Amino acid sequence: MRVLPIAGEAVLIAEGKHRVMVVADLHLGIEYELWLGGANVPSQTGKLLDLLRGMIDEHKPERLVVLGDLKHNVPRTSWQERVEVPDFISKLSQIVEVTLVPGNHDTGLRDLAPGAEVCASEGVVIDGVGYFHGHTWPDPEVLSSRILITAHLHPSIRLVDPLGSSRSERVWVRAFSEEYEKEVVVMPAFNPLCGSLPLNEMDEEKGPLMKLIDLNRSRIYLLDGTYLGRLEEIMTAQRHRKR
Repeated sequence: MRVLPIAGEAVLIAEGKHRVMVVADLHLGIEYELWLGGANVPSQTGKLLDLLRGMIDEHKPERLVVLGDLKHNVPRTSWQERVEVPDFISKLSQIVEVTLVPGNHDTGLRDLAPGAEVCASEGVVIDGVGYFHGHTWPDPEVLSSRILITAHLHPSIRLVDPLGSSRSERVWVRAFSEEYEKEVVVMPAFNPLCGSLPLNEMDEEKGPLMKLIDLNRSRIYLLDGTYLGRLEEIMTAQRHRKR
């Protein structure tokens, strides 16, 4: 089994008996929440669909796994999601088998996903790889997999230049669970509109995922594959620059 991020994209390819493409945290319908807050952002669902269809055409997976938070608004589903999410899934299902692993934003997902397989929120195993979103503890069968793929954190790193300007860059996180003796990959968010969590600015670690891995010892990679180091090394270098 090979697990390979696609350079420059928040997309993963898992190659075993089957070729699986994985994306996470699409947050379709987030524009509605932004509109309620006073920001008028046109729907990006069409652009995300075109990007995914292009990736599917190029890399030819047999299955697409959406690893949680396909939709955005909770606890209610917005009018935008009721229109756009079924159309999004229907069009993808015409070209590839679609598997949805529910995340914490995916209320009512089964009613919005024609033609897709909707798994339990505790995850699913495909070709020996365990997939779960990360907001709940994975199923024991998922946890017994050799490799775990998860999401939920929207991981990023805050990069600061010598003049003090900063920007957040989405990152891949590769960690190792000492307790369960397996590799854990945390995916970046596919939709750049949904924001990110700068791991090098976290005050505390929360959630089931943090009980599974030692985040400070995890290896951090930019989307283009650049290795930034372990998180603890990045944070130590950051503290030294502030002195």
